[in-house]
Amino acid sequence: MKASYPIAENEFERLVDLADFDLDYTTLQDKFKDLTTLAAKVTGTDISLINLIDSYTQWTITNHGLDLQFMPREESVCQYTILENDSFEVKDLRNDERFAQQWYVAKDPQLRYYFGIPLKSSRGNSLGALCVLDTTLKELDPEKIEFLRIIAAEIVSRLNTIQEIRHLKQHASDLNESRKRVAHDIRGPLGGIISMAQLVTANGDSFKLKEILDFIELIQMSSKSLLELADEILVQDDKWKNQNGSSEEVFHQVKLKDTLEKLYAPQALVKGVHFSIATEASTELMPFSRNKVLQIVGNLISNAIKFTPQTGRVEVNTRLTREGSRNMLRLTVQDTGVGMSEEKVNHILNGQGQSSQGTNGESGYGFGLPLVKHLIDTLNGSLTIRSVPGNGTCFDVSLSQPRTN
Repeated sequence: MKASYPIAENEFERLVDLADFDLDYTTLQDKFKDLTTLAAKVTGTDISLINLIDSYTQWTITNHGLDLQFMPREESVCQYTILENDSFEVKDLRNDERFAQQWYVAKDPQLRYYFGIPLKSSRGNSLGALCVLDTTLKELDPEKIEFLRIIAAEIVSRLNTIQEIRHLKQHASDLNESRKRVAHDIRGPLGGIISMAQLVTANGDSFKLKEILDFIELIQMSSKSLLELADEILVQDDKWKNQNGSSEEVFHQVKLKDTLEKLYAPQALVKGVHFSIATEASTELMPFSRNKVLQIVGNLISNAIKFTPQTGRVEVNTRLTREGSRNMLRLTVQDTGVGMSEEKVNHILNGQGQSSQGTNGESGYGFGLPLVKHLIDTLNGSLTIRSVPGNGTCFDVSLSQPRTN
């Protein structure tokens, strides 16, 4: 009988919180490696992992003692840790029916002991867990557990720092763009003011007092208009930031393809699903904002793999086009899976979750696709779904973006 897997009461808020960090799980190893090493040494355990858990997958962003990059969420122990306020311990994994048959217990490395601490964001949501494991039975004393709590707090602090650095980089980029716009937009009015001032200076003796006063009035009017223009530019700049967020980071299709292949090709390989990503050659190096793009397309790919049987296909296509003063990023994820009914498609488009099992019995949590819809809506994008039961599904995402070049 299929086990029942736990879901937090605030699961959707938790997933949104994790998505707001906008992390690329392939780039974090070096930033946290010292902390997993420290956790293992402090506790005297063979293994230490830092795991972040999204809708479908537990991502091991760095590890010590076990070469692990990901596992299906429903197979993990940390899925229980993120439900706890303080910690979660399993003294012998062999004697717990939730884990006794999992590969990491029944087969190599034959793990026995587990201790995990949830990684809580400033909003109080569990993003994942710091855990230590061992192939022998252990007993952690309170002092070692307190050390783990300190390390867990440092992990969250570094995640916050990574997010803040990204915000600061974008703010600096925004300021640079504002400087360029101001320099361009005020050049004409300022030139006119300078010309009028030079005219008065050079020919002042030949002008009557009234003419000079008229020139001064024109200069004042031009100066006032210049100030109003500067105010308008600043207001527009604030509106642009509010509409587009402050976490923009330049990306392009080739980099997106490389990241997605690193993250999801192993999952497809394990299930025996053919996975491919195609870019548009003419625009594949054209920059675009990566804001939430990995979270959106990643959830769609995970969902597609989950509902596609062995030897099936999951195909991703990316393209970027210029439309007026904007760029349009289009992402398509198409599979040859089980498909969906019109009713289920409507539930997704209405932001509602429906839990169901994948083609290999993978657990369904019902939050992945509603999360995608939520993220797309926050970016003022659009999502269309074409699906026929038994004949696969195609997700089309369109995201309008400001020019980045």
